[in-house]
Amino acid sequence: MKNFQLEDFEEQFLNQLSNITEKNNLINPDLFSKYNVKRGLRDQDGKGVLVGLTEIGEVHAYIIDENETIPVPGRLIYRGIDISDIVDGFLKDGRFGFEETCYLLLFGELPDEKTLAGFEQLLAEYRKLPDDFVRDMILKAPSKDMMNVLARSVLALYSFDDNADDTSINNVLKQCIRLIACFPLLAVYGYQAYSHYHGNNSLYIHSPRPDFSTAENVLHMLRPDSKFTRLEATLLDLALVLHAEHGGGNNSSFVTHVVTSSGSDTYSAIAAALGSLKGPRHGGANIKVYQMFEDMKQNIRDFGDDEGIENYLVKLVNKQAFDRSGLIYGIGHAVYSISDPRTVIFKEHIARLAKEKGLEDEYNLYLKVEEKAPEIIGEYRKMYKGVSANVDFYSGFVYRMLDIPIELFTPIFAVSRIAGWSAHRIEEIVNSGKIIRPAYKSVSKRRKYIPMDGRKGV
Repeated sequence: MKNFQLEDFEEQFLNQLSNITEKNNLINPDLFSKYNVKRGLRDQDGKGVLVGLTEIGEVHAYIIDENETIPVPGRLIYRGIDISDIVDGFLKDGRFGFEETCYLLLFGELPDEKTLAGFEQLLAEYRKLPDDFVRDMILKAPSKDMMNVLARSVLALYSFDDNADDTSINNVLKQCIRLIACFPLLAVYGYQAYSHYHGNNSLYIHSPRPDFSTAENVLHMLRPDSKFTRLEATLLDLALVLHAEHGGGNNSSFVTHVVTSSGSDTYSAIAAALGSLKGPRHGGANIKVYQMFEDMKQNIRDFGDDEGIENYLVKLVNKQAFDRSGLIYGIGHAVYSISDPRTVIFKEHIARLAKEKGLEDEYNLYLKVEEKAPEIIGEYRKMYKGVSANVDFYSGFVYRMLDIPIELFTPIFAVSRIAGWSAHRIEEIVNSGKIIRPAYKSVSKRRKYIPMDGRKGV
């Protein structure tokens, strides 16, 4: 039998198996209501099902008044401190804030000047990879997906750790700080390998500088000439701060709790979180926003054409434009309704970067879509709560202004969120909780075993 005949058989047989698989795994949606199943661990009104307690992060979007849920402007709180106050604090002092934020999330308190300097020095010392790791693990096996590079590299680092399975707080803390320090290298070097081997571009591997912050090192290692402005580094640092933590209920942080509760090692827990963040419903959302706006710009010649913008948005919700999903990406959030506090903070500073880059017209387009999209969604869709722009709506635009390639959009998110994941892993270990194992009800009908000679073929 020739190869093409084998390939034809394989494709036909797999298609048959695929149809059988889909048919035999489909659950009647009415059963979810019958058994009061909280799909996605969310109530009918959209509120999350309480599955744990945390002191690390809090997402606040409504109040309860006389048993009635009343939406309020969103707030994001790190270790009891409002994110807006944290941002105002380090910006007022002219400092970068991500390292301070990492310390706060890990240790539960703000560092004084001496302690922060010591923590930054520790990160600088840890901001290096094992000998030949870049050559053997990154350059020799370049991937077209940087999240794959990150997850694979994290699992590979297990082999270089003599105490990889030690889950004592002292050891896990050390592992987490090392990962926080190394994530920028893993992400940027992974991209440089991809750009070189798959894009035929020159290969640049810049060593991180100990005097640079995390944001500065990302730009330094990414750009061929290592040059960047203070404003560029400030905006990237702000993005890292805003993405560092979002409560224990977000998908990837919950995954961290779940894997940690099994007693598994740090590298496995963080790799699992990376797998979660890779999904377009989670960390990959800003890529969809970016691609949507690129399509929008192809269909709207005049960014000041309000009617044209509205018509395009109507086509989006009616599945007639872009990917025909019916979604306006970047609008709406599982928790926030009136406003996403990260978006509110981001917007205050994006205008300056847009002006510096000569992209004010495009920034104004984002503002108009943010204004009009909730009205159009409200007109064409049945909603249980209001919608507003989430942080992904603007983050992709910021990354593009910073000349960060689209392949690194989600990895930059991971460079930030590793701080929150680390804090949640440590919290799970400290509290020695039970293994997380929610219940699933089987709705399969009982059947008798059929001998081979009595079975029907595919």
